[in-house]
Amino acid sequence: MKRTVIIAAGVLVLLSMGAASCDDEPSAVRLGTAAVGTVEEIVEAPGTVTARTAATLTAPAAGTVTDLLVGPGDQVAEGDVLAVIDSPELERRRDAAKQALDEAPSGGGVPTGGTAGFTAVRERTDKQATEAFDQAREAADKIADPELQKALRHQVDAAKQQYEAASAAAAAAVRSVENGVASLGRAMGALSAAQRLQAEQAYELADAAVDALTLRAPVAGVVQLGGTAPASSGSLTDLLQGGTPGQLPQPAAAGVDSTVPEGGYVAAGTPVLTVVDVSRLGLTAEVDETDVLLVEPGVAAEAELDAAPGAAYPATVRAADLLPTTSARGGISYRVRLDLGEGSYADGGDAAPTPRPGMSAVVRLKVREAADAVTVPAAAVVSVDGRDTVWTVEDGRYASTPVRLGVQGEDTVQVVSGLRAGQRIVVAGADQVEAGAEAPQQ
Repeated sequence: MKRTVIIAAGVLVLLSMGAASCDDEPSAVRLGTAAVGTVEEIVEAPGTVTARTAATLTAPAAGTVTDLLVGPGDQVAEGDVLAVIDSPELERRRDAAKQALDEAPSGGGVPTGGTAGFTAVRERTDKQATEAFDQAREAADKIADPELQKALRHQVDAAKQQYEAASAAAAAAVRSVENGVASLGRAMGALSAAQRLQAEQAYELADAAVDALTLRAPVAGVVQLGGTAPASSGSLTDLLQGGTPGQLPQPAAAGVDSTVPEGGYVAAGTPVLTVVDVSRLGLTAEVDETDVLLVEPGVAAEAELDAAPGAAYPATVRAADLLPTTSARGGISYRVRLDLGEGSYADGGDAAPTPRPGMSAVVRLKVREAADAVTVPAAAVVSVDGRDTVWTVEDGRYASTPVRLGVQGEDTVQVVSGLRAGQRIVVAGADQVEAGAEAPQQ
């Protein structure tokens, strides 16, 4: 991580050549004076442009894309129908569930074999219910839209709990018959209710799976056909500011169109299209552990993109991750998330181009600033007995003066206490200075 410091208008550091002795040979000791100015401490970090969110829609089952209603670059609103998939497998499953529902018992009749017949029917119904729940869960797992997937999973879980309660009631009724405390009619009613409920739930879940074949935009954004693939630096968790996970757009192989055309066959889980929300762009910066404690929400920053040299993009820190990542150099860094503003060129000419998610950047975070501060060159600060010290000139002789530092940079630092503005100091060659030695007058 690189730090730099900017000195604004103020009393400039005045350097002069001096000598530590009266010898005629030139000395490496240089004298100057403390300055007053504004100091900005800058932390540089590699960064990546991020989208607000991105969502890839995949085929929930094997089938054919019968309707592709959007093209690449189209702007869509949340909830818009983007594509429709025809899946004979899911439709057959729904038709079979509908037929089973129509044939489900509504009560009456006693299974042959007494209570053993009741148990056999209940076990068969339990097996059918388990198969229906497993199929519905499998279909839900293939839904890419996290909200829709969550809703379908919740529907499966709720149906399973409801059926388990009905099955348990039927089992309890059979035990009551075996113990002579209930009639066969009561047991038959409980068993018929469980069978009917299983058939209804199987149909509802199968119908929901067919409804999921209509792919709708989970967010507003721009359409990109096809799916996504991991980038060299990670997934779209890096590309996003912290929300919907995803990945960087997958580059197609040379001469190969990886998108699914209308009328094309898709296997379950095949990416059909991706919606990218670029309404709010951001940055992620990898800040070294030695600097991250200086980074707080609201810190101003500036980014320069590799793709737009000469353009500067303002940014503001939104948050810093608590858990670390391993940097490309093998060190520990923390991901800092920033909101990105519109860029501009220094000459005020053409407007800076709008970045795209995934573009590389150098982020300069202005972590600290001191106005009207007493400043000295960083080389003037040495360690004496474990304390930060500056050699000063007092009554024409050298003296070691302990100081307390504030904002620090690569070239210049702020002195919070121990020095006054305009005081003569040693700015180079402090290792050749002795306390009490005579200092040059100029």
